[in-house]
Amino acid sequence: MARNIIVAAAQLGPIQKAEPRSVAVARMLRLLEQAHRRGTELVVFPELALTTFFPRHYYESIEEADQWFETAMPSNETEPLFAAARRLGIGFHLGYAELCEEAGETGRARRRRFNSAILVGPEGDILLKYRKIHLPGHAAFDPARNVQHLEKRYFEVGNLGFPVIRAPMGALPGINMGMMICNDRRWPEAWRVLGLQKAELVLLGYNTPSLNQEGRGFEAHHLRVFHSHLSVQAGCYQNACFAVATAKAGTEDGCELLGHSIIVNPHGEIIAMATTWDDEVITAGCDLDICTLGRTTVFAFEKHRRPEHYTRITSQIGAVDPPVWERKAAE
Repeated sequence: MARNIIVAAAQLGPIQKAEPRSVAVARMLRLLEQAHRRGTELVVFPELALTTFFPRHYYESIEEADQWFETAMPSNETEPLFAAARRLGIGFHLGYAELCEEAGETGRARRRRFNSAILVGPEGDILLKYRKIHLPGHAAFDPARNVQHLEKRYFEVGNLGFPVIRAPMGALPGINMGMMICNDRRWPEAWRVLGLQKAELVLLGYNTPSLNQEGRGFEAHHLRVFHSHLSVQAGCYQNACFAVATAKAGTEDGCELLGHSIIVNPHGEIIAMATTWDDEVITAGCDLDICTLGRTTVFAFEKHRRPEHYTRITSQIGAVDPPVWERKAAE
């Protein structure tokens, strides 16, 4: 029996700073309904889907930014999404800013902030949570930048690793599902950790600007799109999995966002792509049995991986210079 599921990337157009969560949730509910009419069984929303991408704005006191965070999930504002999931029998992935009281490195509880995502099942259960690990940007106000990118200021590095869970979704009794967020997709280590847990379907949301707003070098718009897609396509191919990569798009708070949401198969092929900079649903049917080919041939990890030669990956952070070649004196 084929293991098929219909998935959707529910791209969101811009959410302006002045718009309340209720506006974003109402738009997401419409997208859920639209996806359901197409037979979709799992919908993926973008990173920080409930608000504008607030890390572009500087607050002298970090607590001033707490207005953008969620302290409970579901909350009063997001409960309609969970209710819709139950009513429609559809799962969804939601990215949001998480504020919690949780033990830190010292073991004492303190206020903590994460860039998070959850996977919700068709009965409204939270099946899995992920907290973004590869935080881009900077931690202090940079006067040289026209637009700030302060993820390192407002978020801690995620502390849940890259988890995968096998859970029912759609008509299937079990799918191996994992998550990542935005910049994580550019790091092959993230994909490989999911691949080593036999992830069949990777869910990720992103808020990527169309331009390199740091202004330290030119990167053409078409290359921004290419690099985003290349990262997902390579990750899927090298780990024999499907991925749903969902963007925010359009001009938000004066900043242009990339869009170009995609669904990718285990061959690294884009099988669906958004064509607008607005709210848009793209869907694709995924035959999860396709994952088997890569896992049993080129990327049969148990046969071909050589972790004893990869220790530099986990023991070293920055790049180092190699030895300089020198001609040996004749003996």
